[in-house]
Amino acid sequence: MAFGDYPNEYDPKKDGYYDPAKYYGKADTPFGDVKISELPAWIARRQKTPSAFMGAISRAFWRWQHKYCQPRKVGATPLYQALITSMIFFYFINYDRTIHHRNYKYH
Repeated sequence: MAFGDYPNEYDPKKDGYYDPAKYYGKADTPFGDVKISELPAWIARRQKTPSAFMGAISRAFWRWQHKYCQPRKVGATPLYQALITSMIFFYFINYDRTIHHRNYKYH
């Protein structure tokens, strides 16, 4: 599969229109239903390639888009999510600079 191609599991006759938020591979047990004893086998069944990782990130992004950004009545939720995410991100990248500004009690 090259960049920009449909997944190999996608069949237009069976699946209809392509949805980037849907996984077209073989269905497996959801992570929330996996028992601790079954966890190593569940992890072993995952594809551990860069393209599989990027596909999972892409599906998560499109699920977020379909749920929060593209409905008819959007609201301010995506803006708040972007604001809070950027605040947390910049806090972590500037942590080394801000750690020296703590207020300590010396007694």
